[in-house]
Amino acid sequence: MKASRGQIERMLDSGGGPFPVVLLHGPDDSGSRALMARLIRALGTDAERIEIDGASLKADPARLADEAASLSLFGDRRIVIATLNGDEATGAVTNLLASGTIANPVVLLAGQLKPASALLKAFLAHPQAPAFASYAPDERELSELANAMARERGLRIDHETARALAAMCGLDRAVLESEVEKLALYCNADPTAPATADMQALAAIGADSGEPELSTLTDASFGGRPADAADQMARLEIEGVEGIVLLRALTRRVQLLIKLQAEIAGGKSPDAATAAVFFKEKGAVQSQLRRWSPERLARASDKLLDAERTIKSSGSAGPILADAAIFEIARAARR
Repeated sequence: MKASRGQIERMLDSGGGPFPVVLLHGPDDSGSRALMARLIRALGTDAERIEIDGASLKADPARLADEAASLSLFGDRRIVIATLNGDEATGAVTNLLASGTIANPVVLLAGQLKPASALLKAFLAHPQAPAFASYAPDERELSELANAMARERGLRIDHETARALAAMCGLDRAVLESEVEKLALYCNADPTAPATADMQALAAIGADSGEPELSTLTDASFGGRPADAADQMARLEIEGVEGIVLLRALTRRVQLLIKLQAEIAGGKSPDAATAAVFFKEKGAVQSQLRRWSPERLARASDKLLDAERTIKSSGSAGPILADAAIFEIARAARR
């Protein structure tokens, strides 16, 4: 069953409903995980989490249905979370959907799926199993979300600050929530004692944030500076930041550039299109828009997605694959 956002949010907020199995897919992984967090909040943060990868389910197609039917020894709530790579676990999911006993909510995180995906078709054909695709929100939606997140924390922000928060998160909801949380802590905001934040406060938290390091890598990669990109990857690896984290930082920039290219193609000037981009990154983004065509951005997006999928597969070379993909994008940008 293809679900609307309202339907999927109601189901997750209720703890899963009578048939608590959901497929969360689409290119916006952080959006899917934000939806999953709603179910976790509904069940309670002390609920037991059973996490399984797709390779394990491919090897043992009966395990998913077994975990969904198993009751906790002490009667605690349980949630089964399966992170899949394409259609590798279709057999396990088919067994689950056909089973008659689902005692625990099951969330399948599948990333981007093709329309011909057997996994997606299995959900679309089932009248009680919803599937929902998350796509990167636009700046307007993120600005509204930034305001909502701030209000929940007792923080008042103006329109300019909300737009800057939306721009600096690179279309990633999880990063946005983290930045709003940091801003609220910096301002000592609390729902019982609201505080106000402006651009000056936002710039202050940015100075101590680890995020500029990822921005430096992103700018070096899409700016065509392979040597600088290699230096940044080595530095981040020492700090324990590598692999999929780096790929997703570049993916967020690709999504931003693709969106801005579409706006420019629709008649906006580069200055108008980048008006909401965080002021510290605007110059680099405008330069990258001149360097990258929409076709090359699409190929870069595919390469990053393929690298992440390969890393998630069993027996992969892990971070080495991420470094290779990033270095290749930097070399392509230089050409």
